Amino acid sequence: METTNISSTTAGNGSDRASTTAQSARGTYNEMKGAAQRTAASLRSELSSLKNDLDSLVNRSSSLSDDELTQAHAQLMAKFSSVRYAAKGIASEASRQLNRSVETTTEYVKDKPMQSVAVAVGTGLLLGMLFKRR
Repeated sequence: METTNISSTTAGNGSDRASTTAQSARGTYNEMKGAAQRTAASLRSELSSLKNDLDSLVNRSSSLSDDELTQAHAQLMAKFSSVRYAAKGIASEASRQLNRSVETTTEYVKDKPMQSVAVAVGTGLLLGMLFKRR
């Protein structure tokens, strides 16, 4: 009878761990989605600002002196550098989130190998049926 209690306790712990892993995966996804949306909004804002500045410079370029054009060019290049830095930050964040997702998925597959295989087979069959129709 004690063996039954031990194995049911062990099974409960495995199930709890899988549930925790699934919750962690959902939390990671939601966190990634929020961070991506914030970063994309920031980059859109910077790109919009750069576009407006460039449009303004093009409209005023005929009336600017060489020194003013040189100064405007330097300012635009500084803003472009800022946008490029932001884009690199987005790429870095995406890479970090991808690695985190891979780790979470790996943990889930280790915790529920049969369910993971079943999902993979089902996905493969569904994709096979979709591509067969084309």
